Amino acid sequence: MGVHPDTLRRRDKEISERSELDRILHGAAVLHLAMARDGEPYLVPLSFGYDGARLYFHCALEGLKLDFLAANPRVCFTVVEDPRLVEHERLACSFSAAYASVLGRGRAVELVEDGERRQGLNEIMRHYSGRDGWEFGEAVLSRTRIWAVEIESLTGKRSPAEE
Repeated sequence: MGVHPDTLRRRDKEISERSELDRILHGAAVLHLAMARDGEPYLVPLSFGYDGARLYFHCALEGLKLDFLAANPRVCFTVVEDPRLVEHERLACSFSAAYASVLGRGRAVELVEDGERRQGLNEIMRHYSGRDGWEFGEAVLSRTRIWAVEIESLTGKRSPAEE
Protein backbone atom coordinates (compact mmCIF):
# COMPACT_ATOMS: atom_id res chain seq x y z
CA MET A 1 0.00 0.00 0.00
CA GLY A 2 1.55 3.30 -1.04
CA VAL A 3 0.85 6.98 -1.26
CA HIS A 4 -0.76 8.11 -4.48
CA PRO A 5 1.75 10.56 -6.03
CA ASP A 6 -0.72 13.12 -7.37
CA THR A 7 -2.95 13.35 -4.32
CA LEU A 8 -1.51 16.37 -2.51
CA ARG A 9 -0.46 19.67 -3.98
CA ARG A 10 0.45 21.21 -0.60
CA ARG A 11 3.11 18.94 0.86
CA ASP A 12 3.29 21.16 3.97
CA LYS A 13 -0.17 19.87 4.94
CA GLU A 14 0.56 16.20 4.24
CA ILE A 15 0.19 13.55 6.93
CA SER A 16 2.67 10.88 5.94
CA GLU A 17 3.08 8.87 9.15
CA ARG A 18 1.17 5.61 8.82
CA SER A 19 0.40 5.57 12.55
CA GLU A 20 -1.37 8.93 12.23
CA LEU A 21 -3.33 7.82 9.16
CA ASP A 22 -4.41 4.69 11.07
CA ARG A 23 -5.40 6.76 14.12
CA ILE A 24 -7.65 8.99 12.00
CA LEU A 25 -9.25 6.02 10.25
CA HIS A 26 -9.85 4.20 13.54
CA GLY A 27 -11.45 7.30 15.04
CA ALA A 28 -13.68 8.35 12.15
CA ALA A 29 -17.45 8.02 12.48
CA VAL A 30 -18.34 8.04 8.77
CA LEU A 31 -16.63 6.75 5.65
CA HIS A 32 -17.48 8.41 2.32
CA LEU A 33 -17.14 5.87 -0.48
CA ALA A 34 -16.91 7.06 -4.09
CA MET A 35 -17.65 4.82 -7.06
CA ALA A 36 -18.01 5.32 -10.80
CA ARG A 37 -19.60 3.56 -13.76
CA ASP A 38 -19.94 4.70 -17.35
CA GLY A 39 -18.51 8.10 -16.49
CA GLU A 40 -21.10 8.69 -13.74
CA PRO A 41 -19.90 9.25 -10.13
CA TYR A 42 -21.69 8.04 -7.02
CA LEU A 43 -20.75 8.90 -3.43
CA VAL A 44 -22.28 7.45 -0.25
CA PRO A 45 -21.66 7.90 3.48
CA LEU A 46 -21.27 4.57 5.29
CA SER A 47 -20.74 2.95 8.65
CA PHE A 48 -17.50 0.98 8.46
CA GLY A 49 -14.79 -0.97 10.17
CA TYR A 50 -11.02 -0.88 9.71
CA ASP A 51 -8.47 -3.55 10.61
CA GLY A 52 -5.30 -1.77 9.49
CA ALA A 53 -5.31 -3.26 5.98
CA ARG A 54 -8.94 -3.32 4.85
CA LEU A 55 -12.10 -1.30 5.29
CA TYR A 56 -15.39 -3.15 5.79
CA PHE A 57 -18.95 -2.07 5.08
CA HIS A 58 -22.31 -3.75 4.75
CA CYS A 59 -25.41 -3.11 2.70
CA ALA A 60 -28.76 -4.53 1.68
CA LEU A 61 -29.13 -7.28 -0.90
CA GLU A 62 -29.83 -4.81 -3.71
CA GLY A 63 -29.39 -1.14 -4.50
CA LEU A 64 -27.57 1.45 -6.58
CA LYS A 65 -24.29 1.01 -4.69
CA LEU A 66 -24.25 -2.67 -5.70
CA ASP A 67 -24.94 -1.77 -9.34
CA PHE A 68 -21.94 0.58 -9.33
CA LEU A 69 -19.66 -1.97 -7.63
CA ALA A 70 -20.66 -4.67 -10.11
CA ALA A 71 -19.74 -2.36 -12.99
CA ASN A 72 -16.47 -1.14 -11.45
CA PRO A 73 -14.94 -2.37 -8.17
CA ARG A 74 -12.34 0.46 -8.08
CA VAL A 75 -13.25 2.89 -5.30
CA CYS A 76 -11.98 6.00 -3.60
CA PHE A 77 -12.78 6.87 0.02
CA THR A 78 -12.26 9.57 2.60
CA VAL A 79 -12.82 10.28 6.27
CA VAL A 80 -12.57 13.66 8.00
CA GLU A 81 -11.63 14.20 11.64
CA ASP A 82 -12.87 17.15 13.68
CA PRO A 83 -13.80 19.65 10.94
CA ARG A 84 -14.05 23.21 12.27
CA LEU A 85 -14.76 26.51 10.60
CA VAL A 86 -11.94 29.07 10.95
CA GLU A 87 -13.48 32.51 10.59
CA HIS A 88 -11.83 35.80 9.75
CA GLU A 89 -13.33 38.84 11.46
CA ARG A 90 -13.30 41.21 8.48
CA LEU A 91 -12.08 39.73 5.23
CA ALA A 92 -14.62 38.07 2.97
CA CYS A 93 -13.37 34.86 1.39
CA SER A 94 -10.79 34.47 4.18
CA PHE A 95 -12.71 31.82 6.04
CA SER A 96 -11.07 28.43 6.13
CA ALA A 97 -11.46 25.04 7.74
CA ALA A 98 -9.34 23.13 10.22
CA TYR A 99 -9.42 19.34 9.92
CA ALA A 100 -7.46 16.17 9.41
CA SER A 101 -8.46 13.81 6.63
CA VAL A 102 -7.45 10.54 5.04
CA LEU A 103 -8.00 9.76 1.38
CA GLY A 104 -7.50 6.32 -0.09
CA ARG A 105 -7.99 4.21 -3.16
CA GLY A 106 -8.64 0.53 -3.50
CA ARG A 107 -10.76 -2.31 -4.79
CA ALA A 108 -14.04 -3.44 -3.25
CA VAL A 109 -14.53 -7.20 -2.95
CA GLU A 110 -17.61 -8.92 -1.65
CA LEU A 111 -17.06 -11.30 1.24
CA VAL A 112 -18.94 -14.52 0.53
CA GLU A 113 -17.53 -17.12 2.92
CA ASP A 114 -19.36 -17.29 6.25
CA GLY A 115 -16.22 -16.74 8.35
CA GLU A 116 -15.14 -13.71 6.31
CA ARG A 117 -18.63 -12.23 6.44
CA ARG A 118 -18.77 -12.56 10.22
CA GLN A 119 -15.27 -11.10 10.54
CA GLY A 120 -16.29 -8.11 8.40
CA LEU A 121 -19.38 -7.42 10.50
CA ASN A 122 -17.32 -7.86 13.66
CA GLU A 123 -14.82 -5.23 12.43
CA ILE A 124 -17.69 -2.80 11.88
CA MET A 125 -19.08 -3.46 15.36
CA ARG A 126 -15.60 -3.19 16.94
CA HIS A 127 -15.09 0.16 15.21
CA TYR A 128 -18.09 1.70 16.98
CA SER A 129 -18.22 -0.30 20.23
CA GLY A 130 -14.57 -1.01 20.97
CA ARG A 131 -15.58 -4.61 21.67
CA ASP A 132 -14.88 -7.85 19.83
CA GLY A 133 -16.63 -11.21 19.59
CA TRP A 134 -20.07 -10.20 18.35
CA GLU A 135 -22.48 -12.90 17.27
CA PHE A 136 -24.64 -12.52 14.18
CA GLY A 137 -27.82 -14.47 13.64
CA GLU A 138 -28.72 -16.14 10.38
CA ALA A 139 -31.59 -13.68 9.84
CA VAL A 140 -29.13 -10.75 9.80
CA LEU A 141 -26.64 -12.59 7.60
CA SER A 142 -29.30 -13.64 5.09
CA ARG A 143 -30.32 -10.04 4.37
CA THR A 144 -26.86 -8.45 4.46
CA ARG A 145 -24.03 -8.22 1.95
CA ILE A 146 -20.59 -7.55 3.42
CA TRP A 147 -17.74 -5.95 1.51
CA ALA A 148 -14.05 -5.27 2.09
CA VAL A 149 -12.05 -2.52 0.45
CA GLU A 150 -8.54 -3.75 -0.21
CA ILE A 151 -6.60 -0.52 0.31
CA GLU A 152 -4.00 0.25 -2.35
CA SER A 153 -2.99 3.78 -1.35
CA LEU A 154 -3.51 6.21 1.52
CA THR A 155 -2.61 9.80 2.08
CA GLY A 156 -3.59 12.36 4.67
CA LYS A 157 -3.92 16.09 5.04
CA ARG A 158 -4.08 18.42 8.03
CA SER A 159 -5.26 22.00 7.68
CA PRO A 160 -4.12 24.38 8.89
CA ALA A 161 -0.69 22.77 8.75
CA GLU A 162 0.91 22.33 12.13
CA GLU A 163 3.64 24.81 12.80
